[in-house]
Amino acid sequence: MLAPMRTTLDIDEDVLQAAKELAAATGKTAGQVVSALIRKGLQAPSSTRRASRNGVPIVRRKPGAAVMTMTLVNELRDEM
Repeated sequence: MLAPMRTTLDIDEDVLQAAKELAAATGKTAGQVVSALIRKGLQAPSSTRRASRNGVPIVRRKPGAAVMTMTLVNELRDEM
């Protein structure tokens, strides 16, 4: 792990509060949480656009997984 470096950033108040809450919940510092989130964001694919149909993201089926049909959806809904 790299040595921490001090700097000054302008962060929106709600974002800082969320980072502090996450830090408290995980036993880390706000700086550690913000660093981890920035690293994660920097590793994200350059294109975050996903294929969608009528605004609903299309999720690819895993090989061997059951084909989802309206009949199956209705059966699952009726089980509830």
